[in-house]
Amino acid sequence: MIQHVHERVTRARGLDQVLIATDDERIAAAVRAFGGSAVMTSLSHATGTDRLAEAVKATDATVVVNVQGDEPMLDPAWIEAALAPMRADPGLDMATLSLPLIDVEDMLAPQVVKVVTDAGGDALYFSRSPIPHLRLDPPRGERASAAEAVRRGLARKHVGLYVYRRDALERFASLPPSPLEQAEGLEQLRALQAGLRIRVVPVAGATGVAVDTPEDLERVRNLLKERS
Repeated sequence: MIQHVHERVTRARGLDQVLIATDDERIAAAVRAFGGSAVMTSLSHATGTDRLAEAVKATDATVVVNVQGDEPMLDPAWIEAALAPMRADPGLDMATLSLPLIDVEDMLAPQVVKVVTDAGGDALYFSRSPIPHLRLDPPRGERASAAEAVRRGLARKHVGLYVYRRDALERFASLPPSPLEQAEGLEQLRALQAGLRIRVVPVAGATGVAVDTPEDLERVRNLLKERS
Protein backbone atom coordinates (compact mmCIF):
# COMPACT_ATOMS: atom_id res chain seq x y z
CA MET A 1 0.00 0.00 0.00
CA ILE A 2 2.81 2.42 0.86
CA GLN A 3 4.34 1.77 -2.54
CA HIS A 4 1.06 2.66 -4.28
CA VAL A 5 0.90 5.94 -2.33
CA HIS A 6 4.55 6.67 -3.13
CA GLU A 7 4.03 6.02 -6.84
CA ARG A 8 1.04 8.36 -6.99
CA VAL A 9 2.83 11.13 -5.12
CA THR A 10 5.86 10.93 -7.41
CA ARG A 11 3.58 11.51 -10.42
CA ALA A 12 2.72 14.98 -9.13
CA ARG A 13 4.59 17.77 -10.88
CA GLY A 14 6.56 20.29 -8.85
CA LEU A 15 7.96 18.06 -6.11
CA ASP A 16 11.71 18.03 -5.53
CA GLN A 17 11.83 15.13 -3.08
CA VAL A 18 9.50 12.45 -1.69
CA LEU A 19 10.18 11.09 1.79
CA ILE A 20 8.22 8.62 3.88
CA ALA A 21 8.33 9.41 7.61
CA THR A 22 7.74 6.50 9.95
CA ASP A 23 8.56 5.23 13.43
CA ASP A 24 8.35 1.58 12.33
CA GLU A 25 11.44 -0.11 10.94
CA ARG A 26 9.25 -2.64 9.08
CA ILE A 27 7.70 0.19 7.05
CA ALA A 28 11.11 1.75 6.47
CA ALA A 29 12.45 -1.59 5.20
CA ALA A 30 9.50 -1.97 2.83
CA VAL A 31 10.09 1.54 1.48
CA ARG A 32 13.78 0.91 0.87
CA ALA A 33 12.91 -2.39 -0.87
CA PHE A 34 10.99 -0.58 -3.61
CA GLY A 35 13.59 2.19 -3.88
CA GLY A 36 11.92 4.88 -1.80
CA SER A 37 13.48 7.11 0.85
CA ALA A 38 12.44 6.60 4.48
CA VAL A 39 13.06 8.88 7.46
CA MET A 40 12.88 7.36 10.94
CA THR A 41 11.14 9.54 13.51
CA SER A 42 10.40 9.39 17.21
CA LEU A 43 7.90 6.93 18.67
CA SER A 44 6.51 9.65 20.90
CA HIS A 45 4.69 11.78 18.32
CA ALA A 46 1.00 12.25 19.05
CA THR A 47 0.11 13.42 15.54
CA GLY A 48 1.23 13.12 11.95
CA THR A 49 2.05 16.82 11.91
CA ASP A 50 4.55 16.34 14.73
CA ARG A 51 6.14 13.49 12.78
CA LEU A 52 6.26 15.62 9.65
CA ALA A 53 7.91 18.51 11.48
CA GLU A 54 10.67 16.22 12.73
CA ALA A 55 11.24 14.67 9.28
CA VAL A 56 11.49 18.09 7.64
CA LYS A 57 14.36 19.13 9.93
CA ALA A 58 16.71 16.94 7.89
CA THR A 59 15.83 18.78 4.66
CA ASP A 60 16.13 22.30 3.28
CA ALA A 61 12.49 22.33 2.11
CA THR A 62 10.65 25.64 2.33
CA VAL A 63 7.25 24.23 1.30
CA VAL A 64 6.14 20.81 2.52
CA VAL A 65 3.31 18.54 1.33
CA ASN A 66 1.81 16.10 3.83
CA VAL A 67 0.12 13.04 2.29
CA GLN A 68 -1.31 10.28 4.45
CA GLY A 69 0.13 6.81 3.86
CA ASP A 70 -3.32 5.22 3.80
CA GLU A 71 -4.49 6.87 0.54
CA PRO A 72 -3.31 4.47 -2.22
CA MET A 73 -5.76 5.96 -4.74
CA LEU A 74 -4.76 9.59 -4.30
CA ASP A 75 -5.02 11.72 -7.45
CA PRO A 76 -1.59 13.31 -8.13
CA ALA A 77 -3.34 16.33 -9.67
CA TRP A 78 -4.73 17.15 -6.23
CA ILE A 79 -1.19 17.66 -4.91
CA GLU A 80 -0.50 20.06 -7.77
CA ALA A 81 -3.74 21.91 -7.01
CA ALA A 82 -2.83 22.32 -3.34
CA LEU A 83 0.67 23.56 -4.21
CA ALA A 84 -0.52 26.23 -6.66
CA PRO A 85 -1.75 28.87 -4.15
CA MET A 86 1.37 28.46 -2.01
CA ARG A 87 3.48 29.46 -5.01
CA ALA A 88 1.14 32.32 -5.93
CA ASP A 89 0.82 33.84 -2.44
CA PRO A 90 4.03 34.02 -0.35
CA GLY A 91 2.00 35.13 2.67
CA LEU A 92 -0.08 31.97 2.76
CA ASP A 93 0.71 29.60 5.66
CA MET A 94 -1.07 26.44 4.56
CA ALA A 95 -3.26 24.96 1.85
CA THR A 96 -5.64 22.02 1.75
CA LEU A 97 -8.43 20.68 -0.49
CA SER A 98 -12.19 20.32 -0.57
CA LEU A 99 -14.73 18.39 -2.61
CA PRO A 100 -18.37 19.18 -3.36
CA LEU A 101 -20.72 18.18 -0.55
CA ILE A 102 -23.84 16.95 -2.33
CA ASP A 103 -25.25 14.32 0.03
CA VAL A 104 -27.20 15.22 3.15
CA GLU A 105 -25.92 12.02 4.79
CA ASP A 106 -22.36 13.32 4.39
CA MET A 107 -23.40 16.63 5.93
CA LEU A 108 -24.82 14.80 8.95
CA ALA A 109 -22.00 12.22 9.29
CA PRO A 110 -19.39 13.07 11.96
CA GLN A 111 -16.70 11.13 10.10
CA VAL A 112 -17.07 13.53 7.14
CA VAL A 113 -15.30 16.79 7.94
CA LYS A 114 -17.01 19.91 6.61
CA VAL A 115 -15.30 23.22 5.82
CA VAL A 116 -16.58 26.73 5.19
CA THR A 117 -14.43 29.50 3.73
CA ASP A 118 -14.31 33.27 3.39
CA ALA A 119 -14.70 35.13 0.09
CA GLY A 120 -10.99 34.63 -0.68
CA GLY A 121 -11.11 30.87 -0.18
CA ASP A 122 -9.41 30.78 3.23
CA ALA A 123 -10.85 28.46 5.87
CA LEU A 124 -13.23 29.95 8.41
CA TYR A 125 -13.97 26.69 10.22
CA PHE A 126 -13.81 22.90 9.97
CA SER A 127 -16.33 20.72 11.77
CA ARG A 128 -17.66 17.21 12.13
CA SER A 129 -21.10 18.73 12.68
CA PRO A 130 -23.36 20.07 9.91
CA ILE A 131 -22.25 23.62 9.10
CA PRO A 132 -23.66 26.13 8.74
CA HIS A 133 -26.86 25.57 10.67
CA LEU A 134 -29.70 27.15 8.71
CA ARG A 135 -32.49 28.80 10.66
CA LEU A 136 -35.56 27.67 8.79
CA ASP A 137 -38.93 29.31 9.19
CA PRO A 138 -40.78 27.42 10.45
CA PRO A 139 -38.08 25.23 12.11
CA ARG A 140 -38.02 21.74 10.61
CA GLY A 141 -35.17 20.02 12.46
CA GLU A 142 -31.49 19.26 11.86
CA ARG A 143 -31.95 17.10 8.75
CA ALA A 144 -34.02 19.72 6.98
CA SER A 145 -31.47 22.41 7.90
CA ALA A 146 -28.61 20.22 6.66
CA ALA A 147 -30.44 19.44 3.42
CA GLU A 148 -30.96 23.14 2.72
CA ALA A 149 -27.29 23.90 3.45
CA VAL A 150 -26.32 21.18 0.96
CA ARG A 151 -28.75 22.53 -1.63
CA ARG A 152 -27.22 26.01 -1.32
CA GLY A 153 -23.64 24.70 -1.44
CA LEU A 154 -22.71 26.48 1.79
CA ALA A 155 -20.06 23.95 2.89
CA ARG A 156 -17.72 21.51 1.23
CA LYS A 157 -16.17 18.18 2.15
CA HIS A 158 -12.62 18.49 3.48
CA VAL A 159 -9.81 16.39 2.00
CA GLY A 160 -7.01 15.83 4.50
CA LEU A 161 -4.05 16.68 2.30
CA TYR A 162 -1.99 19.66 3.50
CA VAL A 163 0.75 21.91 2.17
CA TYR A 164 2.73 23.95 4.71
CA ARG A 165 5.14 26.82 4.59
CA ARG A 166 8.09 25.50 6.59
CA ASP A 167 7.96 28.18 9.29
CA ALA A 168 4.19 27.71 9.64
CA LEU A 169 4.68 23.94 10.07
CA GLU A 170 7.32 24.49 12.75
CA ARG A 171 5.07 26.96 14.57
CA PHE A 172 2.06 24.67 14.28
CA ALA A 173 3.97 21.68 15.68
CA SER A 174 5.31 23.75 18.60
CA LEU A 175 1.84 24.75 19.80
CA PRO A 176 -0.16 22.78 22.39
CA PRO A 177 -3.49 21.29 21.28
CA SER A 178 -6.13 24.02 21.17
CA PRO A 179 -9.57 23.87 22.81
CA LEU A 180 -11.37 23.65 19.44
CA GLU A 181 -8.97 20.95 18.22
CA GLN A 182 -9.65 18.90 21.33
CA ALA A 183 -13.40 19.43 21.09
CA GLU A 184 -13.72 18.33 17.46
CA GLY A 185 -10.72 16.02 17.21
CA LEU A 186 -9.48 18.05 14.23
CA GLU A 187 -5.83 19.08 14.23
CA GLN A 188 -6.29 21.85 11.67
CA LEU A 189 -8.36 23.83 14.17
CA ARG A 190 -5.15 24.37 16.15
CA ALA A 191 -3.77 26.22 13.15
CA LEU A 192 -6.91 28.34 12.78
CA GLN A 193 -6.97 29.26 16.45
CA ALA A 194 -3.32 30.28 16.20
CA GLY A 195 -4.18 32.65 13.34
CA LEU A 196 -2.61 30.68 10.49
CA ARG A 197 -4.17 31.17 7.05
CA ILE A 198 -5.36 27.98 5.38
CA ARG A 199 -6.35 28.22 1.72
CA VAL A 200 -8.98 25.64 0.79
CA VAL A 201 -8.62 24.68 -2.87
CA PRO A 202 -11.77 23.23 -4.47
CA VAL A 203 -11.22 20.10 -6.55
CA ALA A 204 -13.58 17.79 -8.38
CA GLY A 205 -13.92 14.05 -8.21
CA ALA A 206 -14.61 11.42 -5.61
CA THR A 207 -13.00 11.00 -2.23
CA GLY A 208 -10.23 8.41 -2.24
CA VAL A 209 -10.56 5.24 -0.21
CA ALA A 210 -8.54 5.53 2.99
CA VAL A 211 -7.38 2.15 4.29
CA ASP A 212 -8.33 1.94 7.96
CA THR A 213 -9.59 -1.66 8.16
CA PRO A 214 -8.92 -5.03 6.47
CA GLU A 215 -12.20 -4.52 4.59
CA ASP A 216 -10.94 -1.18 3.24
CA LEU A 217 -7.75 -2.87 2.06
CA GLU A 218 -9.67 -5.55 0.19
CA ARG A 219 -11.90 -2.91 -1.41
CA VAL A 220 -8.86 -0.96 -2.63
CA ARG A 221 -7.25 -4.11 -4.01
CA ASN A 222 -10.38 -4.84 -6.03
CA LEU A 223 -10.59 -1.27 -7.31
CA LEU A 224 -6.96 -1.31 -8.39
CA LYS A 225 -7.48 -4.62 -10.20
CA GLU A 226 -10.47 -3.16 -12.04
CA ARG A 227 -8.49 -0.09 -13.12
CA SER A 228 -5.52 -2.11 -14.30
